[in-house]
Amino acid sequence: MDGAAPLFRMEGISKRYGGVRALEKADLTVTAGGIHAILGENGAGKSTLIKVMAGVVAPDEGMMTLDGREVNFASPAAANQAGIVCIFQELSLIPELSVADNIVISDPPKRFGMIDRRAQRRIAEQALARAGASDIHPRALVKDLPLSRRQMVEIAKALARKPRILILDEATSALTAADVAKVFEVLKRLRSEGLALLYISHRMNEIAELADHCTVFRNGRNVASYPAGSKSDNEVVELMIGREYSHIFPPKPGSAPAAAPVLEARNLSWADRLDKISLSVRAGEVVGLGGLDGQGQRELLLAFFGVLRGLRGDVLIDGKPVSITSPTAASHGGIGMALIPEDRKTEGLMLPMTVRENLSFAALDRLSKAGIIDRAAEQRLIDDMVGLLAIKTAGLDIPVGALSGGNQQKVVIAKWLMRQPRIILLNDPTRGIDVGTKQELYQLMRKLADAGAAILFYSTDYDELIGCCDRVLVLYDGAVKRELVGDGITEHALIASALNIHGDDTRIGLGGKA
Repeated sequence: MDGAAPLFRMEGISKRYGGVRALEKADLTVTAGGIHAILGENGAGKSTLIKVMAGVVAPDEGMMTLDGREVNFASPAAANQAGIVCIFQELSLIPELSVADNIVISDPPKRFGMIDRRAQRRIAEQALARAGASDIHPRALVKDLPLSRRQMVEIAKALARKPRILILDEATSALTAADVAKVFEVLKRLRSEGLALLYISHRMNEIAELADHCTVFRNGRNVASYPAGSKSDNEVVELMIGREYSHIFPPKPGSAPAAAPVLEARNLSWADRLDKISLSVRAGEVVGLGGLDGQGQRELLLAFFGVLRGLRGDVLIDGKPVSITSPTAASHGGIGMALIPEDRKTEGLMLPMTVRENLSFAALDRLSKAGIIDRAAEQRLIDDMVGLLAIKTAGLDIPVGALSGGNQQKVVIAKWLMRQPRIILLNDPTRGIDVGTKQELYQLMRKLADAGAAILFYSTDYDELIGCCDRVLVLYDGAVKRELVGDGITEHALIASALNIHGDDTRIGLGGKA
């Protein structure tokens, strides 16, 4: 890497969990003053690699050196002490505590044996400013912050530890576009200050903008290392998945379904987040929700699923007004709705419980009679779901938290498919998963629509909206501002509509207004 002496090196690192090989003779070289991207599918070994670096798990064999001296970290605290700090994809914040409490939690400033609150706030303010998030108040409770702001607190918390090597594992996956831009500025500044940054992301555009060097992992091994920009996206993806790659979304039906709407909203409003939204979704149709993040898309999905209180307006199922008062009411009876949540770790799964228990949980009432679970029927249904979604697991009785991120997301989806829903709400379901798994989910989404499901799909990725959706409703400030249809679903139209630019409809490819 440009002849610079390595700051940190891993050689021949291996790690197994039972019969599962997570890392096999893996090597990595990290140089100060550079951004090194780590690429690979979920399950390729990236997470295990950084856990070894960060002292979370001990390798079975291999050697690590820092400044040329061999090191072994018995704990994350030991790695932090050596200057290696990791921002994991799963947030480590304590929701009930303040932002300042979380930032200094591992080493709070003290005065006369007590926590020095003034010094604590000063440290928090400095860390937030360094992270480009000075608008977050140090005294705010983390639980009151949206997911994107919590992620910024996580970054500030890491910077407060004054790292020499900063590892970012999908650190932008929950961020708004504006926050991503701020984080990029921060990372480039840190690079210029001489920090070594390890950057893990499935977003190829981020890698192209940030990385100086890239290493690709597949099946626990590093299969290629190269200067950023020296390989095409297709070449990189083929290295990641080990086969020829063609980024093609499944074909859409030639014409819109003729069926009557299954799900409708008429003048649906809530607090100051939803403003007189009217829409419809037919059986066999994938309707996208676009717009800048935070314009009411998530609240709309929660409203349909019976989570929000104080809704105004009407929700109709099969043309009839209904009152959906809870997720249970939404998923049962004649409604048959499922919601794939935004955060699989906290909203979709029970991580300590087994894969089997997580899969069958939502469908227990269908699998039970007189309170007794039909185990044979349960097993048949689980086997069907594991096969349908190609869930990779060492067994059904291991904790679901041991699976890769992509396979965890498949379990969340499979859990709800076991209920055979006819209305499926998807809240940014591909966030933080690899390109191969994304393709599988795109195929599954179209397969479910072709089988008659009505799908409402929110995504922060314009390519997904263009490639997957029959129509896209673009939200701005809690209201539907545009409806894009067919060939009118273009990146230009999506961006213009997201910014609420009232241009020539023909010029920006609009299919009409909602």
